[in-house]
Amino acid sequence: MSTFNPGELNFSDSALSHFKDMLESRGKGAGIKLGVKEAGCSGYEYTFDFVDDALEDYQSFEKENLTIFVDTKSLNFLKGSLVDYVDDGLNKGIKFVNPNAKAVCGCGESFTV
Repeated sequence: MSTFNPGELNFSDSALSHFKDMLESRGKGAGIKLGVKEAGCSGYEYTFDFVDDALEDYQSFEKENLTIFVDTKSLNFLKGSLVDYVDDGLNKGIKFVNPNAKAVCGCGESFTV
């Protein structure tokens, strides 16, 4: 795993590899966009999307030839988090280890701050 920095968004090697594989299989894209929106049973949930053109009003993170875009509001919820990719039998997917989350719903899809 890369060096952990509590002041920024951190990514495991498996998450970076997963995002790169998704972009490669899509065949195009400038990077991945991560965010937070009001939704879910706990108040907020994480969002993911592909980015085809650089987003000037977003913070960007360059990690191992991958660009990850995060809007400023979402970054306030995500600072110090670790974005991981878990592949454990039937449980596959992105997992956030977010020190800002006070509670997480039972399914792990949403959180409270």
